[in-house]
Amino acid sequence: MIQDIYPKRLNNSFTDLKLKDEDVLLFFDEKGRILVNITDGHITYPKGDEKHIGRTVYLFSIDKRFFLALDETEHVKEDFSYCKPRDMREQCRENEMLAVFTAFHLWKWYSDNRFCGRCGTGLDLDKSERALRCPKCGNVIYPRINPAVIVGVINGDRLLITRYNRGFAHNALVAGFTEIGETLEETVAREVKEETGLNVKNIRYYKSQPWGTAQDVLMGFYCYVDGNDEITRDDKELKYAEWVRREDIVLQPDGLSLTNEMMKMFKENREN
Repeated sequence: MIQDIYPKRLNNSFTDLKLKDEDVLLFFDEKGRILVNITDGHITYPKGDEKHIGRTVYLFSIDKRFFLALDETEHVKEDFSYCKPRDMREQCRENEMLAVFTAFHLWKWYSDNRFCGRCGTGLDLDKSERALRCPKCGNVIYPRINPAVIVGVINGDRLLITRYNRGFAHNALVAGFTEIGETLEETVAREVKEETGLNVKNIRYYKSQPWGTAQDVLMGFYCYVDGNDEITRDDKELKYAEWVRREDIVLQPDGLSLTNEMMKMFKENREN
C-alpha cells in the first residue's frame, strides 16, 4: 500500500523549520498539480535553492525534508512539468507516491484556508503546531481529515466487486464517508445498503490507510451479506456491482490502495 515505504519512514511531526538549499521544495498550481520530473518511474522534485519562491512551510520528512511553496503562481523549471497526483499512480514507483499524496493533502488544506471562517481575517501560520491561527479573533484551524470506509462484503466464496461511475476506472469495493453522529460500523452498513441494497452482519475491522488525494483516512472492514443477496445497484454512484468468485477477481493495476489489498487478500483466501 501507499504507506509501505520501509526502510524509509514518514516523520510528520511539525517543526517551524527554515528552508535550506538541499531541501525538497514542492510547487502546486491552483489546480492541485505538482511540479515534478518523472524519469523511469522515479520522481525528482525542485530543491530549496530555487529563485523567487515566496513563502514556504515545512511539511514532513522522508529521508529528506519536504517544504511547500505557499504561493500558487506558476513556477517554471527546465525538464519539469505539472502533473495531477492521481495521474502519477501508473507512472511512478509505488514507494514514492506517499510523499506526493501527503503533500497534496496538506497543500489542499493550506489552499482552502486562507481566511478565518469566523471573522474573515487572513490567517497566520502557527509556529508551534500544524495549525492556522487568526490574529484577530484567535480562531485555530487544524488540518482536515475525512474518515471513510472501504468494505469487503463476503457471500460464501464470492466478494462484492464494484466500479465507480466517475474517476477511478478499475475494480473497487463499496466505499463512503462517515457522517456526523455515526460509528464506523454504522457507516459500513449504511453505505452497503445505499449503494447495493444489501444488509450486512459480522462487521470486523481489517486495516487503515491515509489517502491524501481526497484528504481521507480510509478504514477497511470485512463483513458478510445478511439474508437476501440480490444486488440493487445505485446507478448514480456505481456502474458495476456484482458477486465475483475469488479466482475471477481482477486486481487494480497498482498496489497502492487499501481496496486492492483487501481484494487481493480475499482472492488468495487470506482475509481471515
